[in-house]
Amino acid sequence: MKTIVPILAVGATIALFACAKKPEPVEVAPPPEVERVEPPPPPPRQEPQEDPLEAERRRLEALMNKIMSDDVYFEFDKATLTVQARDILTEVGDILKRETRFTVLTEGHTDERGTENYNMGLGMRRADAVVKFLVNYGVSSSRMTKVSYGEEQPKASGDSEDAYAQNRRAAFRVKINN
Repeated sequence: MKTIVPILAVGATIALFACAKKPEPVEVAPPPEVERVEPPPPPPRQEPQEDPLEAERRRLEALMNKIMSDDVYFEFDKATLTVQARDILTEVGDILKRETRFTVLTEGHTDERGTENYNMGLGMRRADAVVKFLVNYGVSSSRMTKVSYGEEQPKASGDSEDAYAQNRRAAFRVKINN
């Protein structure tokens, strides 16, 4: 009998497992996808800081170039400022009032018509008109000089009205004083 009890116990256990209801399969959700995180980009490469003196030099150079690129044009045989000339001189005057280290040489020019002597005088009257406007605008006369080149330094060559018009002008040369 002793051998029958363990056999019955084993048999009952097997019967219980065999008759037991099989569990429903449980669907297991896949593990959530791990969001791939990119490492942050490296910080932008910083350019070396510009030397403040170099920045100031470039700023002044740009202003000087602005002044020197703006010629003042005149009508034939005249030293009277046109409306366009006054507009240009207002801009030049504004720059000169801000940048007191600038000194300006105003050059008077003419076309080739007329005698050399007459053209030298006309070139000087044109330079005078420009300097007078700037002084009246508030620029110190001690910062300005003038010269006449008459017909000696034409901007355009030729004997067309277009070439003549380009040569009837006042031009600027700028220096920086410390």
